[in-house]
Amino acid sequence: MGLFQRIKQGLQKTHSRLTQEIKRIVTRSPKLTGESVEELEAALLGADFGTTLTMQIVEAVRRGYETQGGSKLDVFAVARREVESALAGPNPALAQADTGLTVVSLVGVNGTGKTTTSAKLAKLTQNSGKQAVLAACDTFRAAAIEQLKLWGDRLNVPVVAGTYHADPAAVAHDAISAAQSRGADYLFVDTAGRLHTKNNLMKELQKVHRVMDKKLPGAPHEVLLVVDATTGMNALTQAREFHKAVTLTGLVITKLDGTSRGGMAVAIQRELGLPIKFIGVGEQAEDLQPFSAAEFAEALFGE
Repeated sequence: MGLFQRIKQGLQKTHSRLTQEIKRIVTRSPKLTGESVEELEAALLGADFGTTLTMQIVEAVRRGYETQGGSKLDVFAVARREVESALAGPNPALAQADTGLTVVSLVGVNGTGKTTTSAKLAKLTQNSGKQAVLAACDTFRAAAIEQLKLWGDRLNVPVVAGTYHADPAAVAHDAISAAQSRGADYLFVDTAGRLHTKNNLMKELQKVHRVMDKKLPGAPHEVLLVVDATTGMNALTQAREFHKAVTLTGLVITKLDGTSRGGMAVAIQRELGLPIKFIGVGEQAEDLQPFSAAEFAEALFGE
């Protein structure tokens, strides 16, 4: 299955809900009535596009009706164009240090899929000809270390781990040494899930990053927030708080295949200006895909 087909299949729930609602609204009347506008707004907000982009799409549709008339206007093309434009931005590829090891820290609340995402990113990196190492810095969640080791064995990626309840900053420090001694290109650091409201846990995360920077100046070079698409707009609150605590460089949106509210990815990117770097659309290693604004918009609104 090609990359676009995976993304399209993963966004099927969001796509189905949106297209059904929009078709019902626009085929009912050749004119854009006040009621139609309200229903279009509700459909887009229901998919968690957020207020700003929802109003942008609705206004573009309104202008289209005024200039072209309802019979000639392709509402899906208008929505697709607005979403692609909103998400177009800097190159979403992973950062790379000027020389030597690049460290990528994955952060987020519990249950978003950080451990799985770390392993899948390592595999993607290796597929592109780079050498990757994984660091098991979630030393608190039962079986987190074992889970990462299983992924490492399955994908043939080395894992650096400490003991259960070890200091995660010390594990990160040792992992940088181990990755450097192996001549690795990337180190992916799986941090413990933590609620964005727990100040002590956020300070611990800051400590992990300080220790990494002391060991390797500039590390971590990427701080990716992993968010679960099924949480909808709650993910925006998480993103705000993590961004305050540790400066984020990008987003990974997981579980897009399990929700009809895939617009939340757009809302977070719009508010915080953070590039979406990867999206997860399934369980398999190859179901984590580099983000493409054009393909994402097409998968949402393509007929």
